Amino acid sequence: MPVLQVKNLTKDYGSGRGVFDVTFNVEKGEVYGFLGPNGAGKTTTIRHIMGFSKPQKGHTIVNGQDSWKYYYNIQRTLGYLPGEIALPEHLTGTQFIKMMADLRKISNMNYTNTLIKRFELEPSGGLKRMSLGMKRKLAIVTAFMHDPEILVLDEPTSGLDPVMQEIFIEFIKTEKRRGKTILLSSHIFSEVDATCDKISIIKDGYLVSSFVADDLRHSQSKTYKLEFSDKSEFERFCSDTKEQSVFEIASVKEHRNQANVHVNDNNINGFVYKVSEYKLKFLSEIKFTLEDYFMNFYDRKKVV
Repeated sequence: MPVLQVKNLTKDYGSGRGVFDVTFNVEKGEVYGFLGPNGAGKTTTIRHIMGFSKPQKGHTIVNGQDSWKYYYNIQRTLGYLPGEIALPEHLTGTQFIKMMADLRKISNMNYTNTLIKRFELEPSGGLKRMSLGMKRKLAIVTAFMHDPEILVLDEPTSGLDPVMQEIFIEFIKTEKRRGKTILLSSHIFSEVDATCDKISIIKDGYLVSSFVADDLRHSQSKTYKLEFSDKSEFERFCSDTKEQSVFEIASVKEHRNQANVHVNDNNINGFVYKVSEYKLKFLSEIKFTLEDYFMNFYDRKKVV
């Protein structure tokens, strides 16, 4: 049975806002990426998984329990890092950590202290004057201090500097090796690509794609960029291509004598043999990235 299940989840706030018939599963020990820009429906989905909001249709299930009906039960095994952090400003970071430890009945603070050191948290200052980055570190420590089996992370590196973002990514990899189940909601391609086993892309409240990350990383379809020595070689190549099925011209730049071509791995030998008939300035592979795939579903100019 999957650890996290989202089944036909629908919450319609009107005017096209909300989530609609969202379905995906997160298996034990898996890092699942939930990718989309701000406002796509990631946080709404997570709030239902956490039991904070009741679905209009469908269900969210954690360890076999409906998260709305059994909110208190599922919290024991969950570590939740919200996208927007609201902390009691009258406390210091140290007081907040103690408060959370008391709520979770944590008496041994060794693991908490390990997290404080790892994320270079300085908790002694007042929360009111803490920087956004320091508040984010504090939220990370208190989300993970009870060493939960399941981690639900909503834009977890927002507010962290690049060095600390890398530390966080390495932490997620460590938690994965320890067998944790992780849902990682983000709009940052690098952190999703570096950590996730499976990925779903959400757009305007609808899932538009769900796939195994390695299938994208090791796709059999490759794209190559060729630049020919002169105009005549370029035109001969374009003319000859119409009579073969080894590869497909995806785009051309006539003023530069360049062509981008799609080639299946099964046809790579035939492709090399064919292009050897032409005088080239260069030939290079264009790596297909998670961002490229994502942008198939989004207008790049509109994505935040």
